[in-house]
Amino acid sequence: MELQHELNKAEGFKNLELLAKQVVEGFIAGMHKSPFHGFSAEFAEHKIYNRGESTRHIDWKLFAKTDKLYTKRYDDETNLRCHIILDNSSSMHYPKTDSLAIDNLNKIGFSVLAAAALMQILKKQRDAVGLSIYSDAYDYYAPEKGSERHHQMLLNHLSEAVISKALNKQTETYRYLHEIAEKIHRRSMIFLFTDMFQTSEDDTRLFEALRHLKYNKHEVILFHVFDKAKELQFDFDNNPKRYIDVETGEHINLYADTIKESYSQSVSAYFEALRLKCAQYKIKYVEADINKDFNNILTTYLIERQKFA
Repeated sequence: MELQHELNKAEGFKNLELLAKQVVEGFIAGMHKSPFHGFSAEFAEHKIYNRGESTRHIDWKLFAKTDKLYTKRYDDETNLRCHIILDNSSSMHYPKTDSLAIDNLNKIGFSVLAAAALMQILKKQRDAVGLSIYSDAYDYYAPEKGSERHHQMLLNHLSEAVISKALNKQTETYRYLHEIAEKIHRRSMIFLFTDMFQTSEDDTRLFEALRHLKYNKHEVILFHVFDKAKELQFDFDNNPKRYIDVETGEHINLYADTIKESYSQSVSAYFEALRLKCAQYKIKYVEADINKDFNNILTTYLIERQKFA
């Protein structure tokens, strides 16, 4: 499989743009199984019809195929502004892998390919996209633009994020979210890719920063990136192992079975608290398991875009 081959390189992505196109094409091909049946090839050019709008631009051919009302979208309506935020702290480089493959992505690899796939759709829709990358510093910022040159520049920085050596890089996500919020002035859709593993701040500070992002009526989508089998279910064999915190370097020696149940309960409770807090602040929370495909990411975008007016 070509996609497998391209990803199977020791140090990151050989051609991130090609991979992103293939992910999007695969997603579109599978849309006939989804609520967007009949909408696939044309989804970039339509929006859901809202009662009270003029019926002049309804696409009746698409109605005949889908039994749903969509209106044709014109160039002046497609200028959405989006900003992608990428957590590149050390914990995002888990699990350690010498060779990325489509069925063997670490958290940063999954996030970068998901972001590139979103960018591919945004490019098709002639939308403006910006990018922020942070770790233990605000590493990179680019404002929202729609040019091809800008698109290639962002792809280059995403590719570099995968191969960056993020050893013991702790992060204070809330600090950089506040900085990013100060830079985004016009109403935008904001996508945040993070594993939500923080080192020092409490949840209050983090959600204050997320509220700051929403201050200018931005729509915030939080993609909570994690390895469900390992980081939630603690699916390790029971041989004695040393577990090391990749951000602090602290370690503990233990048998997995001795803490598996209590660990899983604690992490599940933390994740559920995140969901509830996001709901409270009207932030879209999306579970992003790195062992699954990208359909949930791209479907979330399509649904949220329809709401964004």
